[in-house]
Amino acid sequence: MSITQDNGKKGEQEVVALVLCPNCKKQLMLLPPNYPLCDIQCTGCQFRAQIKTANHKPSSVIRGAGWDIMEKVLKAGILPPLLILNFKWKEKGKQFQEIRFYPFVPKSHLKKYTLSPEARRANYRMFNYVNMDKLPYVTLYQKQTETD
Repeated sequence: MSITQDNGKKGEQEVVALVLCPNCKKQLMLLPPNYPLCDIQCTGCQFRAQIKTANHKPSSVIRGAGWDIMEKVLKAGILPPLLILNFKWKEKGKQFQEIRFYPFVPKSHLKKYTLSPEARRANYRMFNYVNMDKLPYVTLYQKQTETD
């Protein structure tokens, strides 16, 4: 497992441990590895979401995932999945964490790109979430702690 995959898995586990379903307030659970588009679901309702973890302050661009499955979903007229962003960063001797829920990410906020021929996954088609600072969100969790 790569460092990025490991960070992503830890981020998913954090979200499940720290927040309740934004819809019904019941426990969230992880979906099986490689489940298409969604990482978690609610144990009590139909809520499902994609989770992305970023080890930096909230920003307008977030690394997405493989473009092929997203492209098929969009071509079928299905909306992009609900999105939860788990931001974690250090600043001025403090550790911060903020978990945000984005109930709607328009297609215009997905920007596709292709990895270079020299990349480990040569020519793999991916996408980023862009202009996230322009979208409404709900803060599900915030924490600030002193670091050594």
